[in-house]
Amino acid sequence: MADLHNKKNEQEGKETVEFFKDLDKEALNIEGFLEKNAKVLSIGFGILIVAVLGWFGYQQFILGPKNEEATKSYLSAQKNLAEGKDDLALGGKSVANPGFLGTYEQYGSTEAGKLAAYNAGLIEFKKGNYQKAYDLLDNFSSGNKVLVALKYGAMADCLSNLNKSDDALAMADKASSASDDAYTSYYFTKKAGMLALALKKNADAKKYFAAIDEKYQDYDNGQSDAFIEMTKYY
Repeated sequence: MADLHNKKNEQEGKETVEFFKDLDKEALNIEGFLEKNAKVLSIGFGILIVAVLGWFGYQQFILGPKNEEATKSYLSAQKNLAEGKDDLALGGKSVANPGFLGTYEQYGSTEAGKLAAYNAGLIEFKKGNYQKAYDLLDNFSSGNKVLVALKYGAMADCLSNLNKSDDALAMADKASSASDDAYTSYYFTKKAGMLALALKKNADAKKYFAAIDEKYQDYDNGQSDAFIEMTKYY
């Protein structure tokens, strides 16, 4: 029994030694790798530090002041828009009055610059410049899902006016699912349904109006039932 116990201990001892030998080999491999690639690793680490410091510098010394300048420019254009001076609000014709266009062109990387593209797009739409409006709206981006849904909805209107009805329907569909806000989703689901009905895509239209009947009855006052009936005969 004692011999069995000793053999077991001896076996475990050998396994432990082998285990630590393997560890030593791994350690040597790692050390060798580090020695061999020390120059490359130090360059990589240096690049990483420069990139991080560059990002912080950009945020602090470039983007910060740009945000402030962009906001001032945006608010000036917004004031003209509120006063009904659409041409001045659109701007883009002089340095003295950059307007929404100039604000977007100069500060497109800032939040105010992005929002300026959206407002400029809406003004161009009002003026009947649907392709310009579409392109400006396409350049707008935001973390606000409602604004993104409104962007897609306005782009759908541009496409409708450019006689690109199928594309308009696809964009309205995109608008209907872009936001978590119930009313916004209802509004654009209905728009998509109406477009589908006009295109005689009755199966698609029925799908949209059925979704309204199921999810958005509070906003629709039962109108979806009438539209569902229309898909059977229209």
